[in-house]
Amino acid sequence: MAEDRSESKLAKERTEWAEDRTILANERTFAGWMRTGLAAVGIGLGFQAIFKEVEPTWLAKLAATIFICIGILTFYAAWRSGTTVLSRLDPHVAQPLPRRRLGIISFLFSSGSLVLVIVIWLLL
Repeated sequence: MAEDRSESKLAKERTEWAEDRTILANERTFAGWMRTGLAAVGIGLGFQAIFKEVEPTWLAKLAATIFICIGILTFYAAWRSGTTVLSRLDPHVAQPLPRRRLGIISFLFSSGSLVLVIVIWLLL
């Protein structure tokens, strides 16, 4: 009988550790998605810089805008995925980033990218 209780306790601890590992993996995945989004924004900015002399100029701006929009969608996907996973898990020892902070980070990256699109179309 005592053996059953200790096995049950071990199983519970393993489950808690697995949840904590999953929470930490979720944060690494979120960071990976954010890096991917930044890469897409960087590609868009690079297109604009390299091809800004191309005629018609709107073509280079459009190509840059498409990649920047891909970056914004990636930021949204990172936020959505990260908060969904966090809502399903309970942290035990690990201290995950609060869901609100994931939203703030995604919002700031998206806002900066939108400003970049505006600058490309109005100033460049």
